[in-house]
Amino acid sequence: MQQFDYVIVGAGSAGSALANRLSESGQFTVLLLEAGGSDKKFWIQMPLGYGKVFHDPSVNWRYMTEAEPNLNNQSIYWPRGKVLGGSSSINAMVWVRGHKRDYDEWGSVAPGWNWDAVQKIFQRMESWDGPTNVIRGTNGPQAVHDVSHDVHPLTRSYLKAATEVGIKTNLDYNGSNMEGATCYQISTKGGIRASAARSYLWPLKKRRNLNIQTKAHATRILFEGKRAVGVEYLQNGQTKTARALGEVILSGGAINSPQLLQLSGIGQGALLQHHNIDVVHESNHVGKNLQDHLGSDNHYRARVPTLNQELQPMLGKLKAGLQYILTRKGPLSLSLNQGGGFVQLDPDASGPDLQLYFSPVSYTRAPVGVRPLMNPDPFPGFLMGFNPCKPTSTGHLQICSDDPMEPPKIYSNYLDTEYDKKMMLKGVHLIRRIANAPALQSIIETELTPGSDVKSDTEIAKYISQKSWSVFHPCSTCRMGSDPNMSVVDPRLRVYGVDGLRVVDASIFPTIPTGNINAPSIMVGERASDIILQDAKN
Repeated sequence: MQQFDYVIVGAGSAGSALANRLSESGQFTVLLLEAGGSDKKFWIQMPLGYGKVFHDPSVNWRYMTEAEPNLNNQSIYWPRGKVLGGSSSINAMVWVRGHKRDYDEWGSVAPGWNWDAVQKIFQRMESWDGPTNVIRGTNGPQAVHDVSHDVHPLTRSYLKAATEVGIKTNLDYNGSNMEGATCYQISTKGGIRASAARSYLWPLKKRRNLNIQTKAHATRILFEGKRAVGVEYLQNGQTKTARALGEVILSGGAINSPQLLQLSGIGQGALLQHHNIDVVHESNHVGKNLQDHLGSDNHYRARVPTLNQELQPMLGKLKAGLQYILTRKGPLSLSLNQGGGFVQLDPDASGPDLQLYFSPVSYTRAPVGVRPLMNPDPFPGFLMGFNPCKPTSTGHLQICSDDPMEPPKIYSNYLDTEYDKKMMLKGVHLIRRIANAPALQSIIETELTPGSDVKSDTEIAKYISQKSWSVFHPCSTCRMGSDPNMSVVDPRLRVYGVDGLRVVDASIFPTIPTGNINAPSIMVGERASDIILQDAKN
């Protein structure tokens, strides 16, 4: 059995940052276990290649929710990264810190996690190449690219239309003010995806005190009494164990971390006993409090060329591919979520309550939520979408056996509250207002979805129940808080009821942030490293 000071399970957004920082001084030995393989694949490194890995089982867990009662009993697809870099290696790269109120919410239940504390971490980790801003970082390991000069001309039409309906343009929504229509910043550098693995792990090839093991699927946390002392994992068909002289740290994400806790005897006692798992500590909130953003798209047929004409024909594909190979520029170097923004529809809200998306491309022939990026519609088209920023519906997940290779059951429980239903209706109405603004009205030939025949709120609600999809931001299943009766981990990310065990990933979010969760997940890894190293000195 090998021994290390720290054993980290999961080399995703948080785990990659954490492994880098814990091993930085050379004082501690760190083992980083990743169930997936290497991220050095062309379709991962090319930004628009995320369409190719959307369903690829070699790099993707490909989870499915249970039937969702408020979404026409559909099972919703949840892609999650099973590769070095985790979901930061397969996502759409949109970089959003979140709103100040998100972290002040966190700080109200977990001291040390308010905005004043975490904004310094965001600044430390960023390498932002856009206009200078006093709170943006420029020398960190994580590249963040300003795409405002590279976007499709139709994206600028969207920004103009937004101003015509009263939504101002915001040049840096990660700066001092989040609200407004914008071009989305993305985690790329020189036209190449800047995943957490590329940013935090690739530079460490010669760091001898960091041992990275891929294809290493953690199956169980090892305990001596109530203290975590190691991890059992499966690699190349062999069961192996690694001992942690200091701590075991779970960074598997919002699905894998609570699953591993439950498999290891931490969770609801009745559930564990049902699956013949010895209860190490009964913790009723493991897997609970699950939150995600639910999105909906409006598709439009256009009178002018869109990216459909560049990416759909074979000649267009070849031209875009050649441009990317020779220059690392062009549509393949970007995300298709080129525009969007954040708006506050409720005057009593404490910040933005709706996130917008604009893509100069359309996929009306694809299943709901699936975007075959290199195979758009054969006619000119684009989409505008949205999701409520702060949904109030919560779900849960739970193991369905003691087999660590069997995925858990996921109940996301979308649209369980009247607030969430009303916000989805408001979103469709706002998108239609923007579409009817002069800058886009002259460009639009027809609304393809929901379609002109879908008019009343009842008809819109039916469309939403049939055509909405996850925006892939699951979090909060190992909730952080000061109350052990309501949380899984304390503000220092230590699992309540046991010793030597922490959780460091999006599962600890007390509430879902305003926007995409990759940047907050990396921030959690960075912040956790400060906490863990500080505790090691005491």
